[in-house]
Amino acid sequence: MKALEVKNLKKVYPSFTLDCVSFDLIEGRIMGLVGANGAGKSTTLKGILGLIKAEGEARVFGYDAKSLEGKSLVGYAGGGFRYYPHKTLKTVARTLSGFYPAWSEEKFKRYCEKFELLPDKKVTELSEGMKVKFALALALSHGAKLLVLDEPTSGLDPLAREEFLDILLALVREEGVTVLFSTHIVSDLERAADDIVLLSHGKTLVNEQLDTLKEKYSLAAFEEKPERGVIGLKPVKKGFEGLVLRTDSFANAALREPTLEEIIIHLERREQA
Repeated sequence: MKALEVKNLKKVYPSFTLDCVSFDLIEGRIMGLVGANGAGKSTTLKGILGLIKAEGEARVFGYDAKSLEGKSLVGYAGGGFRYYPHKTLKTVARTLSGFYPAWSEEKFKRYCEKFELLPDKKVTELSEGMKVKFALALALSHGAKLLVLDEPTSGLDPLAREEFLDILLALVREEGVTVLFSTHIVSDLERAADDIVLLSHGKTLVNEQLDTLKEKYSLAAFEEKPERGVIGLKPVKKGFEGLVLRTDSFANAALREPTLEEIIIHLERREQA
């Protein structure tokens, strides 16, 4: 089943246009939404959530994402938690529970225990990693089936990021949640994502399964500048490098499997050329 359907999402600003972005996210998968700063990641998420007025359509498990049914199935978390900073976690939860008919106090207590959150602590007393966990606990306690995460690991140290990704993978595997995960930390996507949407200047540059994307290309190193067939060619310390299709043949190239970050860099270079 499709957990999220985004069709022709468009938003025009004076200096930027999100240009008809479309993708589907299948239930039980993690999708990474990636792109350079200003590529349109946050605009896309805000358009899906109805936080900005945008053209196009977004549906959550078949419901309009802006409807009460759609909103009740979505949980949002960004980097940290900036609301009610001087309130205790249980007070924040009690306040938010009134907005969600499916809120479960039993679930909230369970996730607090699972994420090692102390309900009597104030939000200001939490580390950045714990704030992200708290946002997840709130989302899951009102029955969210789709988690929309906007740069959730931004500002976290490597250990906290690793712990967060472990939690995310466990939630998908054990509880069947679906995740749309915006980030500029590509290594996080390589570890957790099933699917990749790459935005560039407001347009969709890639919309593929991660494994399929990585199987499509090799990274080629050349001593001399090749004449053709190389994607995002750039000079390096010893010669040149770029992406090549695995179906192509280059006699004078040293080939290896690229990382996701290298694929993104070279595809972006091609787009800018």
